[in-house]
Amino acid sequence: MSDRPFWAQEEYAGGRPIRVEGGIRIHSAKGAVARTWWSARFIAVLEQVGIGGRLSRGKNYARSGQIVSLDVDAGAAVALVQGTRPAPYRVRIGLRVWDKPEWARVEQTLAADAWFAAALLAGTVPPEIEGVLDELGLSLFPAGPADVSQDCSCPDATVPCKHLAAVFYLLAERCDTDPFTLLALRGRDRTTLLERLREERDRAAGAASAAGPPALADLLDDFWSSPAAGAVPPRPPEAAPDAVLDQVPEPSLRAGRDRLTDALRPVYRALAGADQPPPGG
Repeated sequence: MSDRPFWAQEEYAGGRPIRVEGGIRIHSAKGAVARTWWSARFIAVLEQVGIGGRLSRGKNYARSGQIVSLDVDAGAAVALVQGTRPAPYRVRIGLRVWDKPEWARVEQTLAADAWFAAALLAGTVPPEIEGVLDELGLSLFPAGPADVSQDCSCPDATVPCKHLAAVFYLLAERCDTDPFTLLALRGRDRTTLLERLREERDRAAGAASAAGPPALADLLDDFWSSPAAGAVPPRPPEAAPDAVLDQVPEPSLRAGRDRLTDALRPVYRALAGADQPPPGG
């Protein structure tokens, strides 16, 4: 029997990874993975330290369905990625969880702003939330590689390896379809966060009701004044015309060599463009 570790023996000398039946794959069949600012910011952290060859192989792993499972919870995303060994590798990507006082400030601030509260309760996370968090001294995204812990059970000493890169790409695409993913990594899943926001708004409404309506004399001084700057809320961010294609399972039909959803994207974008009035119209 060889004295070398089993991963260094000939039968594990590399080659093609073992194919996964029903593995998790990203929808992007070619080109850039990022489709929104969420995923673009997340992938930017990976690319700061990523080595080209490993990033390319990781992207191929994510596209070919080599990821067996992915679980996102407070503080970490844990996945199993099938490589060339019989047993999948265990991959973990971690972010710091905000503590209770930090989350209390976030929830109170978001609940106090009717526009943010309405957007979140409607199931969307507007990009403007980044500015709100910045004022609280917090960042939804890791500022750099040092803010992300990365572990993989494979023998590759380089970080990130192709298995970590594959999970990064899958997480980035999940952020496109569900931006609450990053909030979950920071310590609040969608259900818990929305319940806290409702509780905060109910508490504030109860306090206002107990205080009673303002006296008429207190309102007269400001009755004829113009609204304060910033009183008009910004328009909610518009979804990309082809965003709906990222919400549905990939059909088994194909358009030649391309996936059907990729073939339909130009059609959705063209239809959206047709709805716009002509210049000067």
